[in-house]
Amino acid sequence: MSKGILYDATLCIGCKLCEKGCAERNGLPYDDTIAAEQKQSEHKFTVVLTRQDKFMRRLCMNCQDPSCVSVCPVGAFRKTAEGPVTYAASKCMGCRYCMLACPFFVPKYEWGKTSPLVRKCDMCADRVAQGLQTACADACPTGATKFGDRDALIAEAQQRLRDNPGNYVNHIYGLNEVGGTSVLLLSSVPFEQFGFRTDQTTEPMPLLTARVLTHVPDVVTLGSVLLGGIWWISNRRVEVAEAEGNADNPRPASQK
Repeated sequence: MSKGILYDATLCIGCKLCEKGCAERNGLPYDDTIAAEQKQSEHKFTVVLTRQDKFMRRLCMNCQDPSCVSVCPVGAFRKTAEGPVTYAASKCMGCRYCMLACPFFVPKYEWGKTSPLVRKCDMCADRVAQGLQTACADACPTGATKFGDRDALIAEAQQRLRDNPGNYVNHIYGLNEVGGTSVLLLSSVPFEQFGFRTDQTTEPMPLLTARVLTHVPDVVTLGSVLLGGIWWISNRRVEVAEAEGNADNPRPASQK
């Protein structure tokens, strides 16, 4: 059964132990300077955003049908049956199509390294494969970040909305966005306040890509016709100009 993460911002106290746990699991640096950073980066896979007394987490949403997987030409990205979207550095050729395709702008590139990689949260794929919860969920002292079966987490989130409707925005972010994600978010304030797009399609992104690609042959054919027409017109102009020049300057009879 697919796993997931449920983050309930109303339970978050902004301690950032999830950030620290993520850094330790992924071998990333973490100090007061990095803790103060309010954005994801190649060295900070998850971030606790702060808006006055409100909090929100940002991390890879680990989409159910991820666009990063569909656009990667070498198979460096893979969606596992357990839920995580993993990245194989040994396969990556650095094209960065994944960065362009991600609807949440998650993958980051190590621009400052001579042998750069794409970096992102993989929902602790190794821990999940061993039956363990993610490092961020394990580190959370309040239960704001919870790991479990995705379907069970959805049911729990829906129950929380029913039990305390005044505490939440009536929406589970990630339930239907881009076909659904493995990370589910609850908040007491609009998600837009933390930079989340609420106009995301409910269809998986690879389906939209496939639709566009089905029209590529038509575009190529039309383009060929147009280019051929342009060539013919240009060539015809040259022929007409030469013919008119010959008519205006007929050759002497001795040269005929």
